[in-house]
Amino acid sequence: MLKPDKDPGIPEMTRLIAREAFPQGNIFLTMRDELGPIFKDEQFRDLYPALGQPAVSPARLALVTVMQFVENLTDRQAAQAVRARIDWKYALGLELSDPGFNYSILSEFRSRLIEGGVEQLLLEKILEGCEMRGLLGGKKKQRTDSTHVMAAIRALNLLELVGETMRRTLDAIAEIAPEWLTSHMQPEWVKRYGRRFENYRLPTTQQKRQELAETIGQDGDYLLECIYQKETPLEIRQLPAVEIMRRIWIQQYYRDDDGMHWRTKKKWGQPAAGQMIASPDDPQAHYCVKRSTEWTGYKVHLTETCQEGHPHLITQVETTASTTHDVKTTGKIQDELEKRSLLPEVMIVDEGYMEIDRLVSSQERGIDLIGPIPSSKSWQDREEGAFDHTQFQIDWERLVATCPNGKESARATSRKTWRGTPNLNFPFSKNDCLPCGLRNHCSRAKNTGRTLTIYPQQKYEALLQARQRQKTQAFREVYGQRAGIEGTFSQGVRTLGLRRSRYLGLARTRLQHVAISAAINIVRVFSWLSGERPIHSTRTPFMKLAMPL
Repeated sequence: MLKPDKDPGIPEMTRLIAREAFPQGNIFLTMRDELGPIFKDEQFRDLYPALGQPAVSPARLALVTVMQFVENLTDRQAAQAVRARIDWKYALGLELSDPGFNYSILSEFRSRLIEGGVEQLLLEKILEGCEMRGLLGGKKKQRTDSTHVMAAIRALNLLELVGETMRRTLDAIAEIAPEWLTSHMQPEWVKRYGRRFENYRLPTTQQKRQELAETIGQDGDYLLECIYQKETPLEIRQLPAVEIMRRIWIQQYYRDDDGMHWRTKKKWGQPAAGQMIASPDDPQAHYCVKRSTEWTGYKVHLTETCQEGHPHLITQVETTASTTHDVKTTGKIQDELEKRSLLPEVMIVDEGYMEIDRLVSSQERGIDLIGPIPSSKSWQDREEGAFDHTQFQIDWERLVATCPNGKESARATSRKTWRGTPNLNFPFSKNDCLPCGLRNHCSRAKNTGRTLTIYPQQKYEALLQARQRQKTQAFREVYGQRAGIEGTFSQGVRTLGLRRSRYLGLARTRLQHVAISAAINIVRVFSWLSGERPIHSTRTPFMKLAMPL
C-alpha cells in the first residue's frame, strides 16, 4: 500500500503542507495513506459520452460524495471544502491552487450513478481497499437489521394530497403549454389552486371538507378528460405530474352516474398502503406503521461484520419501500454478498428476516442463519397442554401421522398456501376424533377430525432443529451479538442523517444510504487504525450490582 512519501498522486507541496498542518494525521489523510485513491476514472467511463468537453474527474467526484457524508455536508459545503481545505486536497490528490468545481456537478454526478446503476461502487471500492489492507477479516460473521427512513416530503392529509396534486399538475402544464391551459381552465381555479394547500386554511367541518374534496375531484376529472383528448399535445400527456394525478384520482375517487365521489374506507374502499401515493412529489414513498412508529418513506437494511478482533464494517445496503417486509430482503442481501465474495458463514438476524424457506436456502448456501423462528399462529401452539404438531409422530415414507392417542391419519396430500408455500395435510378420520377423550386438547372442529398441516420433511425437520436450538444458552449468546447493530444505526442517525432522506425517490434515497454506509466504514477504519476498538454497551452501577457477570 502506498505511503504518504511515495504516493505519486499527491502533489509535493500539498503533501508537505498537509503534514505540517496535521502532524498527527486526520481521517482524510489516513484514508488516503491507507486505502490509496480508492476510485479510478475508468470505473465510471460508461457514465459519460465519448465526445464533448472534458468532465471533472468522476473518481474524485465519487470520493467527494463519500467525504461529504463523512461530515454530513451539503453540496455547497462539500464544493467549498474542496476549494479551501488542505485535508480534502490531500485526500483528492489536488494542487493547492486547484479551484475546485461548481457544487451543481455533484447532483449531476449522482444522477449519472443512478442512471448507470453503479451507485454500489461507492461502498464496494472502499470494501476492496479494506480487504487489501486486511480489515475485512471479520466477514465470516455478519448481522442484519433495518430501520425506518422519512421521505423528503411534506406530510399531507388526503384533502391536502388531492389539492396539492391538482395544483402541481396545473403548474407543470402552465410551464410548457400556457396557451392550451388558458383555453381549458375554469375561472374559479385561480382562487382555488393559486396557493399551496395548507390544512389550517381548509374547512373545519366534515361536511364542507367532503364538499371541497368532491369539487377538487370534479375539477381534476375535467382536466384529465381534456388532457386525454386526441387534439391535446402529446407533451402534456407525457408529463410525470399528469400520470401521478391520474393514479391519485383512481385511488381517491370513484365515478358513477352522479359524477365523481370521494372514496372512504366505509364506501368503495381505498388501496393498500403499499399502493397508496402519499405525495405528488415522491410517489414511491408510502405510509407504514411498525409497532409504535408511523412514517411515510422507506426502509433501509444494513448488514455489517461483527467478528470480534476485527473492525465492524458495513458490507451491504438495501433500501426498500416502507411496506416491504424484512423477510423479502433476506435472500436479496445474500445474493448481493455472494456476488462480491462476502457471503458470511454466520448471519444473525431478528425474527422479521426469518422464515423456514430462508432458513433452508441459507443452509444450502453454507450460511448458518441465526434468529428466532416466528411462533406458530395455531391455538395448539399457544395453549399449554394442547397437542401441537410436535406431539404427532410422522412416518415420512408412508406419509402418515400418528396422533398422541395412537390413531393414524389418512395419507398426506400436498397443497400450497395463499403465499405459494408448499405444505402437507394429514387428515384424521372424524370417527377417531369425535369420540376421543383427548379431543379438547387437540381440535375445536365440531363435525370433522383434526387436520395436521406441516411443512415437507426437509423444512419441517429444519424448523424443529431451529426451535430446539433457540432454547440453548449458546444460541442466546450468539444472537445477543445482533443488538450491536443498533449502535450502527445510532451512529448513522445522530451524525449522518440516516433516517431522513435528502432526495426524492427510492433510487436516490438508496444512493444516499450507500454513501452513508461508505462514510461509516471510513470513520471506523480511521478509528481502528488509531487504536480504538469496539466496546460492549456500558452497564449502569445498579445493573452491575443486580446482575453481576
